[in-house]
Amino acid sequence: MAKPVTVLDLQAMREQGKPITMVTAYDYPTAKLADESGIDLILVGDTLGMVILGYDSTLPVTMEDMIHHGRAVVRGAKRAHVVVDMPFGSYQEGWQQALHNATRLMKETGCSSVKLEGGQRSAETVHKLVEAGIPVMGHVGLTPQSVNQFGGFRVQGKTPRDAVHLITDAAALAEAGAYAIVLELVPTALAHMITQRVKVPTIGIGAGPFCSGQVQVWHDILGLYDDLKPKHARRFAEVGEQIKAALTEYREQVQAGAFPTAAESFYMDERALELIRRMTPSDEEDMSEAERVMREVEAAPAPRPVE
Repeated sequence: MAKPVTVLDLQAMREQGKPITMVTAYDYPTAKLADESGIDLILVGDTLGMVILGYDSTLPVTMEDMIHHGRAVVRGAKRAHVVVDMPFGSYQEGWQQALHNATRLMKETGCSSVKLEGGQRSAETVHKLVEAGIPVMGHVGLTPQSVNQFGGFRVQGKTPRDAVHLITDAAALAEAGAYAIVLELVPTALAHMITQRVKVPTIGIGAGPFCSGQVQVWHDILGLYDDLKPKHARRFAEVGEQIKAALTEYREQVQAGAFPTAAESFYMDERALELIRRMTPSDEEDMSEAERVMREVEAAPAPRPVE
């Protein structure tokens, strides 16, 4: 069994120039598949609000949602490092609230670390959590929990002023003790600059090829949704179409009487079947006949074994 990936392993990968791979997962089977594929990091993202629960944003996701899905993912991952998102409202009130909820996530899911959004404004919280022994992944650039403040899902850091702000945010998180930082929807050149300036791994999503690693949403790379095709994602399969085709064929074969066949059915011993017929009274009979047959069966000698 492979040794679980730790934050020290991730730092070593950064220093060796070995790209880090990360993908989201929200349940046991997807986590198991990601783990068996050799993925280094599995993120139980609050994106589950959109891709699993059908919300328009990540904002309605609760601690209970994250714990429920986090537990399932941890059960499916044996090697990959599992990090669970802290949902909106679980840390915005200050580091005391964050410490309480991060502790819950670690204890109740068994995950290896937590992730929270925000740069300088979250630095004190990151420091307090790390000081308490909780590994923290940071997240700057487009932070989905602040989507209303940003006016939508837009690329961040495109102006000199915004770019300097992002560099400062990332530096503050690294200084506070974050073991890695997600850079989301950041221009490639800026993401490269941040990666060179901070001493911890950067994980890009829509941030170009020069980060220490990449993260993508499970449903995006597998083509599970036709109406959601982010520019930063590549479809490595069209699983959604394959699933729809399989379900359509299943429906058609059931309707045509072609499923199930003898190959998918089970049978029983003819002697036992005859006894059941005799024991089960018809509409005109009562259970006395079934009781009589049962007494006959109990009194009959046991069949001799075949020699």
